[in-house]
Parts: sequence; structure tokens; C-alpha cells
Amino acid sequence: MLQKPVQRKHCRALLWGVLLAVWEAAWGQLRYSVPEEMPKGSFVGDLAKDLGLQLPALQDGGVRIVSEGRTQYFVLHGKTGHLVTAERIDREQLCGSVQQCVLFEVLVHSPLNVFHVEVAIVDVNDNSPTFSKAALDLEIGELIPPGARFPLEMARDADVGSNSLLTYQLTSNPSFTLAMKENPGGKKQPELVLEKALDREKQSSFELVLMAVDGGDPARSGTVQVRINVTDANDNSPVFSKRIYEARVAENLPVGSLVLQVLATDADAGSNGKVSYSFGNIPEDFRVLFAVDSESGELRTASPLNFEEKHKYIFGLEARDGGGLTDHCEVEIDITDENDNAPEITILSLSSPVPEDAPTGTVVAVLKVRDRDSGENGQVSCELSGEAPLSIVASSGGSYKVVTASALDREQASEHRVTVVARDRGRPALWSSTELVLEVSDVNDNAPVFEEAAYSAYVAENNAAGALVLRVQARDADAGANGRVSYWLAGGSAGAAGAAPLVSVEARSGALYAQRSLDYEQCREFAVEVRAQDGGSPARSSTATVRVFVLDRNDNAPRVLWPAAGPGEAPGAASAPAPFEVVPRSAEAGYLVAKVVAVDADAGRNAWLSYELVQATEPALFRVGLHSGEVRTARAVSERDAAKQRLVAVVKDHGQPALSATATLHVVLAESLQEALPELSERAAGADAPAAELQFYLVLALALLSALFLLSVALAVLARLRRAGPPAVLRCLGAQRFSVAGAAFPADFCEGTLPYSYNLCVAAPARAVPEAAWPPPPVPILSAFRLSGRFLPFKRFGIYLIPLTF
Repeated sequence: MLQKPVQRKHCRALLWGVLLAVWEAAWGQLRYSVPEEMPKGSFVGDLAKDLGLQLPALQDGGVRIVSEGRTQYFVLHGKTGHLVTAERIDREQLCGSVQQCVLFEVLVHSPLNVFHVEVAIVDVNDNSPTFSKAALDLEIGELIPPGARFPLEMARDADVGSNSLLTYQLTSNPSFTLAMKENPGGKKQPELVLEKALDREKQSSFELVLMAVDGGDPARSGTVQVRINVTDANDNSPVFSKRIYEARVAENLPVGSLVLQVLATDADAGSNGKVSYSFGNIPEDFRVLFAVDSESGELRTASPLNFEEKHKYIFGLEARDGGGLTDHCEVEIDITDENDNAPEITILSLSSPVPEDAPTGTVVAVLKVRDRDSGENGQVSCELSGEAPLSIVASSGGSYKVVTASALDREQASEHRVTVVARDRGRPALWSSTELVLEVSDVNDNAPVFEEAAYSAYVAENNAAGALVLRVQARDADAGANGRVSYWLAGGSAGAAGAAPLVSVEARSGALYAQRSLDYEQCREFAVEVRAQDGGSPARSSTATVRVFVLDRNDNAPRVLWPAAGPGEAPGAASAPAPFEVVPRSAEAGYLVAKVVAVDADAGRNAWLSYELVQATEPALFRVGLHSGEVRTARAVSERDAAKQRLVAVVKDHGQPALSATATLHVVLAESLQEALPELSERAAGADAPAAELQFYLVLALALLSALFLLSVALAVLARLRRAGPPAVLRCLGAQRFSVAGAAFPADFCEGTLPYSYNLCVAAPARAVPEAAWPPPPVPILSAFRLSGRFLPFKRFGIYLIPLTF
């Protein structure tokens, strides 16, 4: 955890070094510095002011920061234009031993441009010195003379600069003092100095505390316990042949390869002269990469090396003899770069789509090309492959701009695909590529064009309202709203009336629909103009003519003009009355009797008529022409032929299905008109027969209802008067013919000769009738008969029958 003095140092560092805004003329880079461990949202610099950016562009998202790493450490405040920290920054984790390590790009749109910004993370003393062990064990022989030096392990501090400068302190002891030795790398090596001879019999062990203090303000420290064991006869320490061992190896060195071999000698014999090798105080990640043989001192690779991660390793090795005496050396390993990384292409910005009227030189993309190798292996050149009106221009800091090299035409090419190839200068060269897809946005410079200048549509009549007539289509070479076509009726003609009431057009699809059912007999064709209009501003349009032809259907039956239909009857209906034709009995075969005249409102085959005789009193006497409708005698008229002839002819059209009508013709066979008049009168009288017959049925029904009512009343009266004797009015019927249940009439009680006749018995005239002759036989006095539609009185059994009217 950070202490309060450290936080105060943050504030002081922010005051004197928070903003370093210096433009370099050669590179155009902007540099800032900021202390590490600053809280999120801390001010770094006024980026908008230093780059000359406008605040509206920031608020609209026209400026963004692109970092190389995955973590975004800095953001741009949209309202103020200040560069602020996005996360708490740990310099040791982010940069390691590098002083200035943060570099990012500021991408500006409208116009598209890129700026390189470098931020130096100022180290804060937030790490204390540490030792690799909790205790250092030394074995010192009692015979070693005073002045002998014993190297101690150096402490590590993750900070850099003055914060990592270490000094050492040792707890006071009269037998030992602390001395500092500067090694070739400039670091101070602590050494334990023996001040006076040891006597194992007096004191066999010592425990001291070694403290390492860094140079920060305030200073931080770390301690380790030094345990000294006094032994016998080991009076020589191991001595390395070199104080610094150096090696240079390639980064693609196989695992297990020998890097170098260290050598330490000990003048003692036996176990006191046997030397073992081990790592000193080194970071754990070093122990993963290298391994040292404790007996031979060979240093080998334990994991693959990567120049791009770290190109130099400095650490210490320790030699220890059997008596516990040690010596230390420093190992410096330089990793040489190999061309094992292909260039990496990052698309920082891509302005797609680009208007087709964009001027030449418009920046459409900004690329960042990075090769993690160094030297020639990391020098990259870029080029475009593919046919496109684009070119690539190098910018500073490994950035490239893709610009338009000529005018764009979206109608010729709506998009351009180019491949950016980045190639380094290594041997062999490595390369990588990425594809750029640039869409060209449309400008409304094209009017809609119909597929056909004139359309023809055929619609059968009697169509349903809303039926599809035709679908027109116009194409616009433009795109988006500029190419979105809508359709409208521009005008038309359909005889005297306009076409608008007949058809309508759907604005989106261009489909023409019938507004109502069309009738071929009223309108056989009409034309309408359809306008196609795009959605551009200003809009462009074009028109096309649509001619609609109405096709005939067999929806009209033939209409018989002659013989004419009777009044109140439909033309052509069967059994329609028609005038008489008089044919002399002396007529020979082929005699023209009449001509059936019919018309059909349809057209074509639907109006082709044929005639056929379907019914005749004498079928063999007459024939009708198939196409002419002429009725002629098929043979000579004979005396045996009936005077009245009735002919029924059917008229058919040739539609599918065929429709027909019938014509009825009455023919009278007579030599003259005077001879035919009686026949004509009889038919005229008989013409009223159907109406009279209907009237008769109505009268009969009323009469039956009345009779039933009267019978019911009579039965009721008879039941009341039974004891008093039969009434006089019914004596003619005979009282003995009645029973209690009701009257039983004999079969000869009433007479009737017609199916619809009825009889009524009344009292006979007053005269003396002997009782022996009672009851007298029934005498029918009234009967009603229907004859030729009239009620006529007639005499039967000497009595006049008078009709009754209801």
C-alpha cells in the first residue's frame, strides 16, 4: 500500500512534471509525463489545446485514442478535451526497467489524421527492496584470518532510477563489519568483513540482520537475517574465474542449449574444496528461462527465449564450498534478434463508405504497421495489391494513410477490395497482409429506368376487384434512398373516363391492381402512365406507358330477337309465346318457314352462334340451319300433319362453357289466313289457361276450408238437436244415416263428376211425403264445374245447377 509521503510525492511530481507538451518538428510527436499510481481520472494534459482540436469534434466522437496494448490507460474527456487516466498505472508492471514506455495514437476524423503521443510514466518509490531468501547462511572457519571478505546476496528493488539505488546496513557486532564493493555493472555488492579471529569454542554461531535501503523519498527498506556458523579448517572461499560472465545467444536457441559455463575454484581439499553452483537473488521469471548445473556450472536454456519480450538478462550466480563459504559472480546474457516476427497490420480507422464525389487525395483509412523485431528485421515497407483507385502513403511512427488516387464512381464499382501487404527487410523477409473493403456511397446522379418503355397487360373481364394486373419494375443505379424507387400513376385514358378509377399502383412494389371488375363489353382497352421516382434530394423520375387489354369471357348468353319474347318474360326464355307462322299445306321440302334471329354481346368464339331444333310436334317435318337459323320444311306437308305445330329451337354460343337460349315458334298449317284464324282463337283462349288454373286452385282451397268449418258447425248443432229429432233442413238426408259419433254418408249421397266439384243438399220443396217414404233420396240441386276457366250453369236431371262464387 502507498504511504502518505508517497502520495505527497505524487502531487509534487504532478506539479512539476505532469505536462510536457513539446512538438518535435521531425516526428510530430507530443510528449507528456505523469507519475504512476495516480487515481483514475487524473489529469495528464490538455490534448485538445495542444493538437488544436475543436470541442464539437470531440463531443461527436470524431477523436479517439488507439493504444498498442489491450488495456486502455488513457481516455479523452469529451467535454474538456483533457487527457486523463483511465486506470491506475503500475509502472513496474507496464514498463519494467524502461523509463518511457507508453506510446499511443490519437486518431482524428474529418479530416482523417493521426498523431503520435508519448507518455512517460514517472516512477514512484512504491516498492521496497527484497531478498530472495528469508535468511542467509554462512559457514566461516575459525582459522580464517581477520580481514577476510564474504560476499552477501544483493537485494532487488523493482523501482528505477534513484528509487532503486540501494545502501546496506548491518547490525553492530565486534566480530563483523559491512563493506561495499562496486561491481562492473555499477551496482554495489555487500560484503561481510571479518574483523577479528573467531573461536568456535567460545561462540559457535552469530545472527546478524542485513538491511537494504533504497534512495526514494521517503526511503523504503528490506531486511534479511544473516546466520553465521563457525566451522573448523575451511579457510579458503570459492573464487570465480571471472567477476562478470557475458554471453550472446540467438532468441531461437533450442531449449536445453548451453549458454555459458562458470567456474569457481577452492584451494581447500575434500569437502571444503568441493564447489556447488546456484542462482543468487534473481527474479522468478529468470529461473524459468535458465537452469544452472550445480556441479559443472553450465548455464542452459530452460524455456524459449524471446528477444521481443526481453533482450538482456543480468543476474547473479553463487558458488558455495562444502564448508559454507560462498562467492558471487554476475552473468550478462544478450539476446540477439532473429527475424521471427512478421509485420502486424492494425487498421486504426476506415472511412467506409466514401462518397463517390470525394476529391482525389481523400484519406479513407489509417493503418498502423508494427514489427516486433529490431534493426532491419523490424523495418517495414507497405504496398497495395489489387486494381483500385487507391494509394498508400507513409506517415510518421509506422503509420500509413490510404488515400484516393482518382475519382470514384459507384455505378462502375460499388466497393473496392485491396490488399495491404507489409514486408520487412529481414533475410528471409517476412510479410503479412490484410484486406481493405472500401464501399463507395451513392450520389443521386441516376434516374430510375423501367425495364420496358411500354408494357402490355391482358386481363380477363369479370375479374375480382383488387386482382393483380401487371407488375412494373424500374431500376435505379444509385443506392440507398437515392435508389429506392416508388411508383405513382401519372395519367391515362380509358375511353371517355380516366384510367384512375380502373387501376391503382402500389408505391413500393410497382404492382398494378384492378380497382373494380372490368367489362369487355364496356371497355376493351385503356392506357395509363406510371411514374417511377427515387428517394434522392432532389428526386429523379421517369415514366412508362402501360396498355391494358380486357379479354372477353363467355358471360353473355345469346339473345333471341326473333321470334320476340312475350310481354313480361325474359328474352330467349323457354316457352315464351311467339307469333304464329302460317305454312300452306301445299309447301314442299325446303320451304322457308321463319328465321330465328339471335345476337351475343360477347366477342370471338364466345359470339359464334349455332342453331338446333330440340323439340317439334312433327320432328321430321322441320329443320333449322346450323349457322343461319332459318327454319325450313324438311319434307312436303301432308294432310295427316296436325294443323298446329310447335317448334323449340336452341341457340348456343361456342364459349367454354357454352351458354344458350331457346326460341319457341308456333306454326299453323293452313292454305290461307282465314283458315288459320280459328286455330289462332283457340290458342288465344288457351293462353289464359295457366292463370285460370291457378285461380281455380285458390278457390278450391278456400272452398275446402269453408266446407270443413260448416261441417264442424253442423255436427255441433246436430249433437244438440238429436233428441228433438232431425231438423227439417236435413230430412232429405235421412236421420237414420247419422250416429252419435258423427254423420256417416253413403257413397251415393252426393254426386260429382269432376275432381274439384262439390255438392250441397238443401230441403226439398214443401209437399206431402208419406212416412213410409222417409227419408226421401237425396237430390243434388247445385253443382259447380270448372270449364275453360269459367263457371257456366247447366241442366242435369231436370234441375239447373247454379255456380257458387267464393
